[in-house]
Amino acid sequence: MFTKLIVATAVAAFFSTTVHAEPFFAQLVLQGVTFEVESPNDSSINRVTVRATVSGDSLGEMQAEADGTITSVEIEDLNADGYPEIYVYVNSAGSGSYGSLIAYASNRNKSLSEIYLPSLEDNPEISRGYMGHDEFAVAEGTFLRRFPVYREVDTNAEATGGTRQVQYKLEAGEAGWILRQDRVVEF
Repeated sequence: MFTKLIVATAVAAFFSTTVHAEPFFAQLVLQGVTFEVESPNDSSINRVTVRATVSGDSLGEMQAEADGTITSVEIEDLNADGYPEIYVYVNSAGSGSYGSLIAYASNRNKSLSEIYLPSLEDNPEISRGYMGHDEFAVAEGTFLRRFPVYREVDTNAEATGGTRQVQYKLEAGEAGWILRQDRVVEF
């Protein structure tokens, strides 16, 4: 059995959409890999730094630009290969709170690779009625993206089309990792 250790300056619920106006730092440990995530979280575009170590040895440091602020981070081994991934959840500024993901996987504890989440716009059926307000989580071996569905007459303040949840599985891609759509649930 593996243990997760999470130390963070911002604690999140199962699905988080709260925007933090303060610097973000989190340290998470799973399967002997320690991930540190930090960001100033002080503007609409923020630099995010992710560092990973195993037994004090560096796996690497990755930097990304976040369109918004970090709302939460999670660590998991979605593909059950014995090497964890870090999932950094970002929400954009403004009324839409459009969600995005910054994620990296440990490659057999030797290096880090980016995890790609396909754009919702790549699939017109899934993106129909999408206007932001994303929530993210990892649960039971899947990555979850949930958002309200808007009808044509809805305003951004009130969705009446229910909720759509897209579930993804982590798979090896050509030059890294990809979250592939597994199923879509409407409720």
